[in-house]
Amino acid sequence: QQQTSEDQHPEVSEDAMGRRVSCDGERGTVRYVGPVLPTAGVWLGVEWDDPERGKHEGSHEGVRYFTCRHLTGGSFVRPKKASFGVDYVTALKQRYEVELQEVIGEDLKISSKTVMMVGFEDVKQKQRLENLTEIGLRRCEVSGPGAENEIRNTTCWRRSLSSWTESPVSISLCSHNRLSTSSEPSRLSPAFSRVRVLSLNSCALTWTQVLHCAPMWQQLEELYLADNHITELLRPECVLQTLQVLDLSSNHIAQETVLDISHLPCLEKLNLSRSGLSVIQFSDASAGTSTALFPALKTLFLDDNNISEWRVVNELEKLPSLLHLSCRRNPLLQREKNLETARQIIIARLSRLELLDMRQVLSDERRGAELDYCKMFGLDWLKAGGHSDPEKNHPNTEFMSEHPRFLALLQKYGAPDEGELKEQKPFALKNQLLTITFVCPEDSERKPIEKKLPGSMIVQKVKGLLHRLLKLPGVELKLSYTCSKMSGREIEIDNDLKPLEFYSVEDGDRILVRWS
Repeated sequence: QQQTSEDQHPEVSEDAMGRRVSCDGERGTVRYVGPVLPTAGVWLGVEWDDPERGKHEGSHEGVRYFTCRHLTGGSFVRPKKASFGVDYVTALKQRYEVELQEVIGEDLKISSKTVMMVGFEDVKQKQRLENLTEIGLRRCEVSGPGAENEIRNTTCWRRSLSSWTESPVSISLCSHNRLSTSSEPSRLSPAFSRVRVLSLNSCALTWTQVLHCAPMWQQLEELYLADNHITELLRPECVLQTLQVLDLSSNHIAQETVLDISHLPCLEKLNLSRSGLSVIQFSDASAGTSTALFPALKTLFLDDNNISEWRVVNELEKLPSLLHLSCRRNPLLQREKNLETARQIIIARLSRLELLDMRQVLSDERRGAELDYCKMFGLDWLKAGGHSDPEKNHPNTEFMSEHPRFLALLQKYGAPDEGELKEQKPFALKNQLLTITFVCPEDSERKPIEKKLPGSMIVQKVKGLLHRLLKLPGVELKLSYTCSKMSGREIEIDNDLKPLEFYSVEDGDRILVRWS
């Protein structure tokens, strides 16, 4: 069979093996270069990042040409249809020289007059490659370093160490790159001696690979590793000791290995969102004492995990430096009637918290949260052996394990009056449901409708339900509500993507329905 011109590609060579390619917006790695019988010409065997993009695992008509991690991760493409990207320096020039030149290369003309672009020469000077200290090459299809010494001769890395400024260097190679590692990474440390911020998101890296490369980054302060293949953490020995920020979000991490990074002495900010965590425990410290782990940690992100126990929050109180916490969209928060109640409980359990879920914890809010906490669990305290007389106040171990700050709060505010104590209902689905009455104030002929709905139900779904109940398809509904606590006041429900509990809708409230 005669080979056509479309089957040929002058750039395909032996070094194509292992290189990154993109095709029709999908990215993958070349695992095979050569013929695929019975067809003629050269094919590329590609293992795709998205296994659903492929058709097989590297075989054709019973012959295996390469292997894939997934049964549908591979396919064969003609070289002409694959883009091998550009080298690092070419990407730099395209991003920082060509694009800027297109903007300021000519004087701006407005009508028939020419306008001089004053000040853009300063911008152009800062954008010169040898002056760059922050580099972002996202979506630039970087495939390799280029010719030997080209990076050193082109960018700020060509300077001698004695001429470095104090400005930190930031490098972002995030999204869909696949990096090969050096056999002697410490030998390359001079090339990264001024790098302070490094982003390697979505690069399919394991933690073992990160630790292997870490000797190159001796002064690194911020490391972003979101959406990689990190499933198990190991203790960094003599590496990453200057790290202040670590982002491990969107990696499904074995939670028993999280404490292996707890000895990093400078780590102040840690992101473990979307990592599958359900338990955190600091066994080296008892309730009311501080752990020696994560000694500098001030900010912790735990959003979108599987945390369902309040004892996890109790463990966080052991962190001596923790000031900022974000733990949104965890099952634990659904145990309360609304999110504000859950917020109060977290504030009461964490004595040093200054920022919760990106909202500042003010002194008045803390006082109110701690007082309500004492009332909320006061009956449990009495049943467990608590007493308003300090000499008789001896709650059992089980209660103190569940509420380690309770005695400190009593000492701070005094014991609550028994008339103020609240009976705690057992957690069950029926206790999460709100009885809501829907009223149409501008249509007196429609009778009120009473429904039991979960507080977590978003407004958009409530409107969908009302469209069916009221038989008003296609009209735009406007909702507001009233409650007995705020007589005469009507509160607008104006965001379709928020749950009812966001607006503090409570059991027995009335939702007013209007339409145009």
